[in-house]
Amino acid sequence: MRTEKEKMLQEDLYVAGDSELREDAKRSRQITRIFNQTTEEQIDYRMTLLKDLFKETGENIYMEPPFRCDYGSNISIGNNFYANFDCIFLDVAEIKIGENVMFGPKVNLLTPGHPIDAEVRNSGLEFGRKITIGDNVWFGGNVTVNPGVTIGSNTIIGSGSVVTKNIPDNVIAAGNPCRIIRPITDEDKKHWKEKQEAYWNEVNQEN
Repeated sequence: MRTEKEKMLQEDLYVAGDSELREDAKRSRQITRIFNQTTEEQIDYRMTLLKDLFKETGENIYMEPPFRCDYGSNISIGNNFYANFDCIFLDVAEIKIGENVMFGPKVNLLTPGHPIDAEVRNSGLEFGRKITIGDNVWFGGNVTVNPGVTIGSNTIIGSGSVVTKNIPDNVIAAGNPCRIIRPITDEDKKHWKEKQEAYWNEVNQEN
């Protein structure tokens, strides 16, 4: 017979109040409490805590406290990740974040779902659907990603968006519900490369 944790990770209905899951959640809350009480002089310690909390982590990860999650053990993060203040990752299902991803403040990644039928919902059963985020993705502040969503690489999600459906690679999307506004083009690349070159020319002149 499967445990409630196994059911949860297989994205089936499960009971969240199971004793094993309560212990896992307790561990997560202990680590995040300590993390959220660290100071700016404890950057290395913060990294140690995050590596202990998450399933997998790349190099060069930085998260501003406070941060909250359900378990942490279902979260994988690639290299060069940044998250601003007050992010919440509810990981009853897998959350997978690629490389070179940046989150503004108050980003919510929410994998839990609840039955539509009130009687079943009130019985305490719930489920999860994994969230996948590609490489080189940038979220503005107050973005919420709903259960089961995949967001493609090189994509930008505008502030305040509620992402209810998959978003492909190489687009700018925003809104509630989040919709594609336009693709990211070669003209965008050219424009920002020119801005970058001008910046470094100024810096080199000053030096």
